[in-house]
Amino acid sequence: MSGDLHISTAVIVVAAGSGTRLGASLPKAFVDLAGQTLLERSLRSIILLPYPVQVVVVAPADFVADAEVIAYKVAPGLEELVSVVTGGATRHDSVAAGLAAVQSSVHVVLVHDAARALTPTTLFADVDMAVQATGSGIVPALPVVDSLKQVDVTGGVLGIADRDQLRAAQTPQGFPRAELEAAYAAAGSSDYTDDAAVFAANGGAVTTIPGDEVAFKITTAWDLNRAHQVLGGIPDAHRVGTGIDVHAFGEAENLWLAGLHWPGEKELSGHSDGDAVAHAICDALLSAAGLGDIGSRFGTADPAYANASGEVFVHGTIELLAAAGFEPINVSVQLIGNKPRFSPSREEAQAVLTEWVGAPVSVSATTTDGLGFTGRGEGVAAIATALVRQR
Repeated sequence: MSGDLHISTAVIVVAAGSGTRLGASLPKAFVDLAGQTLLERSLRSIILLPYPVQVVVVAPADFVADAEVIAYKVAPGLEELVSVVTGGATRHDSVAAGLAAVQSSVHVVLVHDAARALTPTTLFADVDMAVQATGSGIVPALPVVDSLKQVDVTGGVLGIADRDQLRAAQTPQGFPRAELEAAYAAAGSSDYTDDAAVFAANGGAVTTIPGDEVAFKITTAWDLNRAHQVLGGIPDAHRVGTGIDVHAFGEAENLWLAGLHWPGEKELSGHSDGDAVAHAICDALLSAAGLGDIGSRFGTADPAYANASGEVFVHGTIELLAAAGFEPINVSVQLIGNKPRFSPSREEAQAVLTEWVGAPVSVSATTTDGLGFTGRGEGVAAIATALVRQR
C-alpha cells in the first residue's frame, strides 16, 4: 500500500503541544491513556479508515524519534504513507510544517489534534466526505448546552448570548488542500484559534457537521480522568507491599527501635542498628514498588551500611521509590515482642517514622502470650504493610 496508490486525502496530526495544563512532565501527545499514548490512540482511529490516507505527525523536536516509533507501531509497513515532521513554536507553525509534507496527489487535508485521542474513525470519514462533496471547509461541532452570558472586564453581565447560533468546534477539521495552503501562505498572524479561522480569514467558506461527544480535547488532568472513564475506568495506580523483619537481642544496652533510642534496653543484633520496624517498613515499600527487598538494595557486604541507622535505610528506600516513579501513601507496622514496653512511646515513634517516610506511619504492638522466641524475650519481629502510588 504505497507508491502505486493514488492518495487523495491526508491527515495532519498535531502532536507538538507541551501538556503544561495537563501537569505532565512530557508533551501531551506522549502521555499514557490506559496503556497507549494519546498519539497512538489518535493514529489508530485514522488507520482504521476503510481507504488509505497519508498521515503526517507533527511532533516536538525532541520527540520526533518517539513519534516515529509510535507511528510505525500503529501502521507497520506503511512508512511511505506515515511520516513525522518537526513542529514549530506555535500551533500555526506546526500545521504549516505538516502541510509542507503533504503529497502532491492529495486534494483534501484534515487537521487533527492528537489530544482528541478518542475521536472515532467515522468522524474522520464524515469530515473527509463532506469536504469532497461541498468544496468547503468542514468543522465537526457540538451544540452549546450551557446558558451563555456576555460580561465586561469585571465579570458584570452585559447580556445573553444566543446559544442556538453557537457551536463548540472539534477536530478533525477538513479543507480543500489548495485553498488551505493559500490561507496559510496569506496568514499574517498565528493568533487564530483553529484552522477553520485561518481558512475563513482568507475568504474560505466553512460549514459545520455534527461532532461527537467522545472527541473531546484532553487538556487537563480532569479531561484525562474522563477519558479513562470512557475507556472503562481509571487503572489503579496504587500498589500494596508487605515487609517482615526479625532481630535477636544482643548484650549491649543500646537499643534502637522504631526510630527511637531506648536507654537501658538491650540492642538488636545485626549488621546495622537492627531496627526491625524501620527495616520492615523498607521491605514493605520496596515490595509495593516491585523494587526487591532491603537485602538486595542495601546488602550486608557493603561497609557503608555497617551500624547504619534505620533512618539511612528508610531515606534510601524513599529515594529508590522516587526514581522509579512511586510515592508512599501510608505505612502500617505491627511490632511483636515482650519488650521494650512500646505504648508510652508510640506517638513519638510514629512522628519520627512519618517524617522519615514522608507519609503517615502507624505502629501498633502486641505480644505472643509467652509463645515463640518473642514470647521468650529473645528478640522482636515487625510486620509492615505499605501503600504506594505510581505518579
